[in-house]
Amino acid sequence: MLKVLVPSDGSPNSLYAIRHVIDEFNKGQGLEIHLLNVQPPFSKLITEYSSKSARMEFHQEQADAALLETRRMLDTAGIPYTVHSEVGNKVDCIVDAARRLHCDLILMSTARKSSLVRLIENSVTNQVLEKTSVPVEVIPGEAASKLERIGIPAGAGAGIVALWMASS
Repeated sequence: MLKVLVPSDGSPNSLYAIRHVIDEFNKGQGLEIHLLNVQPPFSKLITEYSSKSARMEFHQEQADAALLETRRMLDTAGIPYTVHSEVGNKVDCIVDAARRLHCDLILMSTARKSSLVRLIENSVTNQVLEKTSVPVEVIPGEAASKLERIGIPAGAGAGIVALWMASS
């Protein structure tokens, strides 16, 4: 049986990975599915003025809300899974969970973006690919917006020209 870690933040793009898991499971692939939601930690200012139990309760509520649609899809399909929620850096938590759970695969979905955007962007997917020894399967999500396809490369190009002109 293949142990699969599926990080999910509840975004429309993250649901592409869930649809893929459901398809693979329905093909007869033996999968042990581990859903993971990672919540960002609070700033030091907030931790000084709130109780640990209140922070934990808030993080759990946010994780439950983020995984609501994901869990509904798996429940509807009749697919068993285990839920994990953590607080911390998304990349570190994903990499650590995959190692700790002895996963055979990390299955992530990401928006489709241009090569230039991926080059200059420090996405969670790129960082996980760099930091983990566990194989990562990336499922393409929705197409990138016009801003990401045109605006960011144009802005990067303008920045490079401005640097070049300033150094001349």
